[in-house]
Amino acid sequence: MLRLRVPQSAQTLLTCCSIAGNALCAGGIFTFPLVSPALASNSKLTQPQLTTIVLAGMMSQYPFAAIVGKIIDQRGPSVCSFAAALLFSSGFGAFAFDIYYAPTDASEPSSPLFHRLTFFFLLAGLGTVFSYFSSLFAASKAFPTHLGLASGTSLALFGLSPLFLSFIASTFFTDPTSGLLIVSQYMAFLAVMTGCVNIFGVFALKCIPGVPNDKVSHPPQVDAEAHLPEDTTPLLPPKSNKIVDSSSLGLLKDTNFWLLAIFCVITLGASEMIISNIGTIVLSLPSALSGPQSGRITTDASTAHQVRLLSISNTISRIAVGPLADFVSPVASCSLAGVKAYPRKHRISRIAFLFFPAFLLALTFLWMEYGVTSQANVWALSVGTGLGYSAIFTVLPSIMSSVWGIDNLGRNFGMMMFAPFTGTPLFSYIYAFVSASHSSGGGICEGRSCWQTTFWTSFSASILAMFISAILWKRWHDRV
Repeated sequence: MLRLRVPQSAQTLLTCCSIAGNALCAGGIFTFPLVSPALASNSKLTQPQLTTIVLAGMMSQYPFAAIVGKIIDQRGPSVCSFAAALLFSSGFGAFAFDIYYAPTDASEPSSPLFHRLTFFFLLAGLGTVFSYFSSLFAASKAFPTHLGLASGTSLALFGLSPLFLSFIASTFFTDPTSGLLIVSQYMAFLAVMTGCVNIFGVFALKCIPGVPNDKVSHPPQVDAEAHLPEDTTPLLPPKSNKIVDSSSLGLLKDTNFWLLAIFCVITLGASEMIISNIGTIVLSLPSALSGPQSGRITTDASTAHQVRLLSISNTISRIAVGPLADFVSPVASCSLAGVKAYPRKHRISRIAFLFFPAFLLALTFLWMEYGVTSQANVWALSVGTGLGYSAIFTVLPSIMSSVWGIDNLGRNFGMMMFAPFTGTPLFSYIYAFVSASHSSGGGICEGRSCWQTTFWTSFSASILAMFISAILWKRWHDRV
């Protein structure tokens, strides 16, 4: 049967464009700090209500991550791109519609409006994981010999997404009179843009260049005929390279999986607690600076500055860590006889890219205890969190594919995403309860006491994460 075939160079270009587009447009929910002031001013939503809305979007990514990964493994990234288009368009579109018709002179918050916005943002959060996974695993499966670079580039673009969308929002959708975001127009724009970009991905990600349509396989870099069994050849491959049980149950029986999960609960959970609460951390400190700029920087400007630092450091880390990991810790390929071969010299285990980010996070949390006296000192928290958080996320897919195989990488990575789903609310509620216990009159907590206990807890947990990564480094030194 005749089939219309697209030249591979053209297909590769379309695939790369779709991967970049899905990643760059997937971070709409992370621009909520720009939306919340308008919701508080016009709809009179309270801080707990605003926090609930944004957490609905962020936390809805994780419970369905394993299911999304399974869909990618069985149906491919194009199906997930289609689901992302539906979820983004419906979530952001309904959000825009509801805000457009909501009264702007409300004297008290509307519970029905709050519940509807929470549900709409939950849909947008689900769209985020579908779009993010379609981009990440399309890149990983299109370039299996450069997993670090492929996943790092995709993650870097995803990290740039809030910065990119924030620029669009502040440039085209800000009311010049009030300085507030025009929420209905911005959300309508997100609905249209994300829908179109992900619909393009339905077609562009249908056939990934160099990957068979039925199943993804490792590139044969080692000649299998050179390793045919002889009289003295073992019938089984080396034990360290044998995957005994590739099922979900087999994965859950692996103690190393649980050690890695605990590591992610600590590091990713603590990092996302900071990302979600950087605004109130800034508000808790005085804005006075030493020097001629003292008093000139407003609290709003300082908060925006920290958000930019988080996004930029996040992106730089994702761009740098992927290629660096590929260079010093190349991914091995295996022949049919179980013989491993590295494309370059293997200098250090990839677990080093878990150990040192945990160490960086520990230093960052310790800095908050001893080095922070004003808003000007919080930059180290933003930069350290952005670098450590994104470095871990960048190498995690390649580590998991090296240990448990690439065929079920989407499912396995999705199961691992239950770690931040557990860790983020855990550390966030620690922060919330500590802050609430030191606030007066139920308002914004002020002073270092608002978060000192939280950062001591986070520092101690990061030391534990370093210990866990050292154990995994010892166990996997010949595999990763």
